[in-house]
Amino acid sequence: MSSHHNGLKTAALLGLLTALILAAGYWLGGSAGLVIAVVISLGMNAFSYFYSDKLALRAMRAQPVSEAEFPALYQMVRELSQTAGQPMPRLYVSPSNQPNAFATGRNPEHAAVAVTVGITQLLDRRELRAVIGHELSHVYNRDILISSVAAALAGIVTMLAQLAIFLPLGGSDDDDRPNPAALLAMLILGPLAASIIQLAISRNREFQADASGAELTRDPLALASALEKIQYGARRLPLPAEGQLTSAAHLMIANPFRSGGISALFSTHPPMEQRIARLREQAGAIQLYR
Repeated sequence: MSSHHNGLKTAALLGLLTALILAAGYWLGGSAGLVIAVVISLGMNAFSYFYSDKLALRAMRAQPVSEAEFPALYQMVRELSQTAGQPMPRLYVSPSNQPNAFATGRNPEHAAVAVTVGITQLLDRRELRAVIGHELSHVYNRDILISSVAAALAGIVTMLAQLAIFLPLGGSDDDDRPNPAALLAMLILGPLAASIIQLAISRNREFQADASGAELTRDPLALASALEKIQYGARRLPLPAEGQLTSAAHLMIANPFRSGGISALFSTHPPMEQRIARLREQAGAIQLYR
């Protein structure tokens, strides 16, 4: 039920982004500019979609590991993959001491799960298994596809606003051009609205992966406990918000950067306290039906 509800919210948010593009095209009257923005933005995000796994793994300096090196990790992933009836993903380990994990890949057949050295040292077996369940759920929920579509749509809105300055998007008659106030509003509010909707989609994805991951492991309290530890560890050892890390941060189970203040408003992750509270509610519901 929770997964279905979150899926509807994601569809609604994607619909809002699409509506924003149509509104931008109407106000700017630029069919040529709309086509250019769509082509460029879709091309950029197609590259991101097909190569997201390589980009994220490179950003975290993650290396493939064998079953002989990490037998317990392989056992957890194999067990949960078999439970879900899905193929075994590739496994990677990042040398980072910050406790974190992420999954990437456009579908279960091209998926990779990566954990940091820090998370393997911080969590116990039950908690790490719960984190793996969360990450596998990102793959099974097709989150890479959803985030790529959201990024493409948000990019189109932003590029339309930028093209409005340089291209004659309206007709030759000045009356066909949007008035300066409307153009200024589109330039400022359009990209801002698109970014807010994209952030909402990213946060919704985390809630959904928490819920479906807890269903897969049948252990919501283990994930709640893991998130509490991860939050503390990430705050103690924040990663630098620079380079390729900024484009891979939304994939991770916890915000890897220093948070707080106004930056929290633009975080791709929902507040950890909300995630933990939802997991505890889910655990209570499971107990009721046992």
